[in-house]
Amino acid sequence: MINGILEQLRAAFAKDKNYHDFSPSKNWLQVILVTSLGVTALVWGVRELKWLQSWELKAYDQMLRSRPVEPPDPRILLVTITEDDLTGKQGTLSDATINQLLVKLESYQPRVIGLNPYRPDQKNLGAGLKNPDNLITTCSFSSIDRPEIPPPPNFREENIGYNDLIPDHEADQIIRRSLLFAHSTESRCTTSFSFAALLAIKYLKKADLTINFTDEHNFYLGTTHFPTLKTNSGSYQGLDAAGYQLLLNYRHPDHLAKRVTLTQVLNDQLDPNWVKDKLVIIGITAASLHPGLYTPYTAAPEQPARMSAVLLHAQIASQILSTVLDGRPLIWYWPEWVDLLWVCAWSIVGGIVGWRWRHPVLLLVVGSATLAGLMAICAGLFLLAGWVPLIPPAIALVISGVSMMIYTTYQTQQRTKVILLQVEQQQEAIAQLNILLQDTTATAIHDVHFHTVSALTTPEKRTGDLLLGGRYQISKVLGSGGFGRTYLAKDTQRPGNPICVVKQLMPARRDTRFLQVARRLFNTEAEILEALGEHQQIPELLAYFEDNKEFYLVQEYIAGHTLNEELPPVQIVQNEAFVIDMLKGVLEVLTFVHDHRVIHRDIKPTNIIRCAKDHRLVLIDFGAVKLMQPPTSEQTELATVAIGTRGYAPPEQFAGHPRLSSDIYALGMMGIQAITGIAPQELQPDPETGNVIWRHTTQVSAELAEILDKMVRYHFSDRYQSAAAVLQDLNHIADKISTSSPEISSINKS
Repeated sequence: MINGILEQLRAAFAKDKNYHDFSPSKNWLQVILVTSLGVTALVWGVRELKWLQSWELKAYDQMLRSRPVEPPDPRILLVTITEDDLTGKQGTLSDATINQLLVKLESYQPRVIGLNPYRPDQKNLGAGLKNPDNLITTCSFSSIDRPEIPPPPNFREENIGYNDLIPDHEADQIIRRSLLFAHSTESRCTTSFSFAALLAIKYLKKADLTINFTDEHNFYLGTTHFPTLKTNSGSYQGLDAAGYQLLLNYRHPDHLAKRVTLTQVLNDQLDPNWVKDKLVIIGITAASLHPGLYTPYTAAPEQPARMSAVLLHAQIASQILSTVLDGRPLIWYWPEWVDLLWVCAWSIVGGIVGWRWRHPVLLLVVGSATLAGLMAICAGLFLLAGWVPLIPPAIALVISGVSMMIYTTYQTQQRTKVILLQVEQQQEAIAQLNILLQDTTATAIHDVHFHTVSALTTPEKRTGDLLLGGRYQISKVLGSGGFGRTYLAKDTQRPGNPICVVKQLMPARRDTRFLQVARRLFNTEAEILEALGEHQQIPELLAYFEDNKEFYLVQEYIAGHTLNEELPPVQIVQNEAFVIDMLKGVLEVLTFVHDHRVIHRDIKPTNIIRCAKDHRLVLIDFGAVKLMQPPTSEQTELATVAIGTRGYAPPEQFAGHPRLSSDIYALGMMGIQAITGIAPQELQPDPETGNVIWRHTTQVSAELAEILDKMVRYHFSDRYQSAAAVLQDLNHIADKISTSSPEISSINKS
């Protein structure tokens, strides 16, 4: 049933059952897109489960620590109560000591004073202050492991802020967020303002800046907007976003603000200008009273494991002040849908890298460089206060790249198996054609003459009018011979009528038996060309079909010129750099072809085009289908189905037994022609070994001469057995050969 449906589809898209059309290959793009979307869905699903959140937060911490150090906030003075203050002259932290400290600081005219820790049992906190409205103190909300801590009883609610801080409980207990405002459900700690937020607002109010809440998610100080965190802001997933939270944009702990100790203040060991019109924050740094909390700087080797609460409140207050007064940016992040597109984009990049660089080592090198690029982009955006996901796109990049490498490796293996099977079928067809042509050589030659005359007359009248295969309009004849003709044509059924090359191949005879074998050979050759056409140095096979017992191949048109125009006698004798570059260019594609166990059979200058667009060498005119015709005078004159041009083809190929090393021989003869200026047909063999004698005709380095000699040995077993082996030896001597002269370079690019 499935086969029947496929046949109907094939019939619907082709006017003839023998017509096969291949659209320009976009399968790779489809595979990359499908793979990338699948990987994106996988990574995003894992992200939604919060499995990546701890990694993302660690990456956030690292970028935060890696930023350049900013100058200290000049508006803040920190008064710390240290271990020395507790054990020195001041003794215990008495009520009198606290009030003495407050009176001393007030005498220096600060704008606002914040006290944390507070003294909940100190009923006379701030006694002696002339303006107690400038003093802000604290209370604490109740929690699972701690009861509510009420504020000092002699303070109004307007001067009380809660000092609760919110660690990332589900991750690592690190403080990354500040809770500016919250709805209180406590009995005595009823304030809605955090200690740090209230300090900053009091400070700014005295600068005549207004506070405005447009709604529960939008808070303005003057014209500065402070957007609140939501459930999935940044790389958070399922965040408890109750209250009004901001990402805490840390300053480096060592460069937060100027500091003095309790003892220094009481002993008048400070400059009054450090206090005047400043925000003074008082708090404990002694670990014996409070161990502190974890921050992104916990992992920094030069920082203590915990940061005291007073420093965290100072960080929050400084962030608000510097954002409003200095334009220091808040940490921003993308909406979820942009994050999704970001991950998908890097998944596609990974797919492209995996497709383009399929070798594991190359993939590791290029993939690592791409990953480094992603990290650099994220770090660069973080310098602009942008928190862009790093871990999900990095994982998507790696998975897509590895997946594409595995997929392409599997596809290559499967394609190689198919090509090997097609090569076997090709060899069987060649053997049968050999028998048929040997049995009826005279008849075949007569039929050749008939078809040659037909080919040389009939199509000429129809050029420009005839639509080959119902779609290919002939523009001009590129070449002709005993096997048929090559046309330049327009594809009338594709947008823009792109130019293509149509090769007409005529069988030597039209009897049923011969046509069956010829058709099988033609089909296997076309299928091989279809697979090989994926390489950028082989023209893509666009279609193949049979019409009136003649066969047609439609291939990509390569604009350029053949290597025949660059080699003697058309051009001057070339230097070694040119020869090495030419050999390497052809060997690269031969390595690919030979890996699939395919023999070109007709390597020669006229079958290699230098592309005008990018100067790459393109291998054309694979020769097995020519076996449907006996050899022409340009080729061998032996009565066999051998293919090859005299001078370039080795002895075993003329005997009808070509091997992979036969192509290497032909290419070696091209190299000798380039460096000696002598056509291969004119070179004489050594009567004892059969090897070509050529070294005495030119000056050439011993290394290159040895490589060329090994390429053209008479016996195939003495030659290089793979194109890759020749490439390896050429690469070893490439650095020793000087670069081409400007004259040679201009010839190559002409």
